[in-house]
Parts: sequence; C-alpha cells; structure tokens
Amino acid sequence: MIHKKHIILALSLILSSMTVNAADLNRSEVQQLLKKATKTKPADLRRKDLKGVNLSKLDFRNADLWGADLRGANLSQSNLSGLVLDLTVMTGINLSGANLSRVSIFGVSMMRSDLSNVNFSDSRVIANLDNSNMSNANLSNVRWGADMKNQPMGLMRVSLNKVNLSNANMKNADLGRTTMRFANLTGANLENAILISAELGAANFTDANVSHVDFTSAKLAESNFTNATLTGANFHKIQGQDSIRGLKNNKSKSTALFD
Repeated sequence: MIHKKHIILALSLILSSMTVNAADLNRSEVQQLLKKATKTKPADLRRKDLKGVNLSKLDFRNADLWGADLRGANLSQSNLSGLVLDLTVMTGINLSGANLSRVSIFGVSMMRSDLSNVNFSDSRVIANLDNSNMSNANLSNVRWGADMKNQPMGLMRVSLNKVNLSNANMKNADLGRTTMRFANLTGANLENAILISAELGAANFTDANVSHVDFTSAKLAESNFTNATLTGANFHKIQGQDSIRGLKNNKSKSTALFD
C-alpha cells in the first residue's frame, strides 16, 4: 500500500526537480536578460545554473554573475570586464579571448580551463587554475591573492600548477606566495613582477623576461632559466639554486642579484 506521505514526498521531489530545471537558462534567455539590463538594474544571473551553455561573444558588463555555475560553459570572446565573479564555479570553462580586465575572482575553481588570449589585466584573483591554458594571456598588473588584509579566512594561495603561461604578459603582476609548480612560462614577460615566497619547483622560464623580478625566498628547485633575461632580478634567499637549469651559463646572470 502506498502511503499518503510517500506520495507527498514523491511530488515534492518532482516539483523540486522542476524548479531546479526552470532556473536553468539557455543562450537566448540570457541574451534577453542582457538586452534589458542597465548598470543600475543588472541582469540577475546570481547562482544560476549555466553549465555547458554557449555564451560566447556576449556582453556581460551589466550582469550579476555572483555564485553562478559556469562549469564547461563557453564564454569565449565575451566581455566580463569590471564584474565581481566571487564564488562562481568555473571548472572547465572556455574564456579564450574574453575580456576580464578589472574583475574580482575570489574563492573560485577554474581548473582545466581555456583562458588563452584572455585579458585579465588589473584584476584581483584568488583561484585554483591548475592544468589550465593561459598562453598569450594579458595578466599585467594582476594581484594574485597576496594581500593578507583582504582575506578574512587567512591567506589563500593561488594555484597555477601545470598551467600553460607561455608568451603571457605578466608585467608588474603580484604573484607572491602563489604555487606554480611545473608551470610553463616559456617566452613570458614577467618584468617587475613579484614572486616572493612563490613555489616554482620545475617551472620553465626558458626565453622568459624576468628582468627586475623579485624572487626573494622563492622555491626554485629544478626550474629552468635557459636563455631567460635576468637583468636586475632579485634571487636573494631562494631555495634550490644548485638544481636550477640554464642558470650557470646564462649570459645575463651577472646582472642579477644573488646571495
């Protein structure tokens, strides 16, 4: 015999499922919301489930995406500049060629994502980007979560392990205390960047410009600086110096600062 309470429970689950599905928006529905949005009345996409939706080449500057689920979504060449993207879920997202200048990204997973050619300039980022592609990205002046004063839960390290940062522009970026083990920085421009106490084991800086970079107390075991430009770089108190490849015969080594 089917009890009334079981029927009520079943109906409740069905209605709950329908409610969740109703909250999902397709590309056309998102476009309609963006079309009506203004700076004072932004499109409300907070906590919306947008997993896997094609949202490429859209202008989100008048949208609120706080806490949205964007896993596997395609936002390539979209404009998200100036947005607060805190607590969004972006694992596996495609942001290639997108404009994310001046954004705030706090407590976010962006692992295994395509961020090639993205513009992240002047942004604040505290995220896990392990195994992502950030080749040719503009990462100039980015603050990668190094400011303890803005982290009420304590220091949260940015993770860039095994990230492809080849030919990226990272000039003046604050990468202090980040973890970048096995990162590919071939040909990247890190001029005047801060890498104090960063974990850079086995990172590849071949042909990179690290002039005037502050590597103080960084962990550099097994890293590679073959043909890197070292002019004015600060290597005081680094760990693993004896195992750094390409350093001994680097032509600009004499212009760098070592203990």
